Amino acid sequence: METIDKASNYAHEAVDKIANASHQAAETLDEKSEQLKTAEQRIVKNCQVYIRDNPVTALGIAVASGFLLSRLLSSR
Repeated sequence: METIDKASNYAHEAVDKIANASHQAAETLDEKSEQLKTAEQRIVKNCQVYIRDNPVTALGIAVASGFLLSRLLSSR
């Protein structure tokens, strides 16, 4: 009976450790998700400002990118 109790205690400890680790991993993922959202918003804002300040250059970049992308995709 004592062996069963020890095994049960070890199993409970293992489950508790796994639950704690998964909880910490979920919290870390939430933090990283928020950091990525913030970075995305900052990049979008920077792009908007650049496009507003340099519309001709932005249009040239868009046209050149579209041309290159169409050439790459049409060759396949």
